[in-house]
Amino acid sequence: MTTPTSTRVLILGATGAVGSETLRLALAHPQVLQVVAPTRRPLGQWAGHPKLLNPVADFSRASQALAGHAVDAVVCALGTTIRQAGSQAALAAVDRDLPLALAREAQRLGARSLALNSSLGASATGNFYLRTKFEAEVALHSLGFASYTVVRPSLIEAQRTQSRPGEQAGLWVARLLGPLVPRRYRPVPAAAIAQALLHAALAAEPGERIVESEQITSCP
Repeated sequence: MTTPTSTRVLILGATGAVGSETLRLALAHPQVLQVVAPTRRPLGQWAGHPKLLNPVADFSRASQALAGHAVDAVVCALGTTIRQAGSQAALAAVDRDLPLALAREAQRLGARSLALNSSLGASATGNFYLRTKFEAEVALHSLGFASYTVVRPSLIEAQRTQSRPGEQAGLWVARLLGPLVPRRYRPVPAAAIAQALLHAALAAEPGERIVESEQITSCP
């Protein structure tokens, strides 16, 4: 049995529900040597952690955001809503364009594996949100990472700092109906999504794979 090599992990979206869980898991993971987590504001909760590098940037330039730090693996948990972003163009900039720019820079700095948090139903024929998620999947695929995993969760069960009324309504209905909801459409805890993303990034299995929502809880 081979011993996993120490890995430097880039986490994009470390202040969000899934990204913050990924950060917590990565900092505690024995395989992770270093975590690079660029944010717009300092990650005060984790300030001083010996594994953490927290470049503070406005993300207008990918090279500035990553500050030239070499990485081996990327977890992308960037995402917003039209309500929060203010327009479809602004949402696409966060959910599609920014991940592509940052992943390209991470690849230049040595990253070989990428795990993307996408969405259940992402497709070229979905609504604007789902089309944008699918476009992000395709764009990141085009970069040719040696290992590429897309995780497509249903509703995310998490305590958010910013309200998402649509998501909250969906969670309420799902809890009300309980086991009547098909497993594919049941809410998924943010920590389970984070675990699936981090596992895929660290395992760095060659090739491409999609982890659908009903498969997430069975990930190691």
